[in-house]
Amino acid sequence: MPFIANTDADRREMLAAIGCASLDQLWDKANVPAPTSDFSMLPSGRSEYEVAKHLTHLAGKNATELVCFLGMGYYDHFIPAAVSEILGRSGFYTAYTPYQAEASQGTLQAIFEWQTAICRLTGMDVANASLYDGGTAVFEAMVMALRSTQRRHVVLASAVSPIFREMLKCYSANLDCRITTVATDDERSNQDALLAAVDDDTACVIVQYPNAFGTIEDWTACVAAIKARGALAVCASYPTALAVVKTPGECGFDIVVGEGQPLGMPLSFGGPYLGFMCTTSKLMRKMPGRIVGQAKDASGRTGYVLTLQAREQHIRRAQAMSNICSNENLCALCALSYMTLMGKQGLVEVAELCMSKARYALDVLSSIRGVRRVGSQPFFNEFVVELPVDAAEASGRMVEKGYAAGFPLGRYYSQRQNQLLVSVTEKRTREEINGFANSLEAVLWN
Repeated sequence: MPFIANTDADRREMLAAIGCASLDQLWDKANVPAPTSDFSMLPSGRSEYEVAKHLTHLAGKNATELVCFLGMGYYDHFIPAAVSEILGRSGFYTAYTPYQAEASQGTLQAIFEWQTAICRLTGMDVANASLYDGGTAVFEAMVMALRSTQRRHVVLASAVSPIFREMLKCYSANLDCRITTVATDDERSNQDALLAAVDDDTACVIVQYPNAFGTIEDWTACVAAIKARGALAVCASYPTALAVVKTPGECGFDIVVGEGQPLGMPLSFGGPYLGFMCTTSKLMRKMPGRIVGQAKDASGRTGYVLTLQAREQHIRRAQAMSNICSNENLCALCALSYMTLMGKQGLVEVAELCMSKARYALDVLSSIRGVRRVGSQPFFNEFVVELPVDAAEASGRMVEKGYAAGFPLGRYYSQRQNQLLVSVTEKRTREEINGFANSLEAVLWN
């Protein structure tokens, strides 16, 4: 029998506090079906073999062999075989989320190296040990800005990934803050409108670089203007692009976050993935999570310690910088392994291949009758094309031909039903790109 802490008196007190006479009335107000203890509708139990066979059958329905042109924050990059071998070492793999006293020197050193690597990639001063994923990292950055400035207004560019924006809306639903979303200017963020939305109560402005449509924008002047008004500038970034473009640190951003999946993690139905967060030395103590530092012991030997841990377990609750996740240690190790194996020049070469292949793909797709590029701004490895038909319908038919054709923007942008966001990574060959274009032309006109 499970232990239930609430007594009948406790339940009556809680129901009275929310204005309900009974649990049934609570479910009615919530407009959801009341829980039931009747399990007669469930099928009878099955053997281990039968369950495994059934699950294997269901998994076989997934289209896992598609040639991938999907993007919007999650990308099909090459992963060196050594990454999984490093992750599989028992000292790392069995201690998935290490806590205080149990954290070994090897784990602490790996976290320290991860922090160093992501700081170098973003051009920022300090990073934490990692976060849950890219979307929650954006939320963490927003809360960090609210806490640091003691202001309650957030300005958000609609050129930030709509997936991230939906997560931000969900997590902040019950917070004492207001979010103003500024519409895009075609495939660009409207920097003038973003600045116009900043007022005396604005805690931060959140943008994406490159933005959700793949466009590369120079934020230097805009960031300076945001900071001059007392607000913080927050950037959600694509780590692969940072190997070749001006870093967020060089642009002057205060907080940089992003999705670490492109750094050695396979596409996997939404996770597990990795969030990263970097900031300036000035804001370091307002950052959630934990930071590993390098120290010396009494004998002068190098050692690694959890230098800052701003959670309730370690400091007074009112001063805690608590967050959704202490750190995604195994995923951070994965990203560190990938970056180490690729090396600085390897990351640059990957980024350059992504750019050159994306430009070739754009040329090929633009030659199809009825297909045109949206906008004319510089882009990294993603671009938007307009089709003569509904993009969601066309991408669905492309699955039958073996292609994950791209991201239909109409899913989140009501005025973009015919627009498709196409992403090209270093894995895509000329033959795959040409095959993609030929199949799309057949879908559109046959």
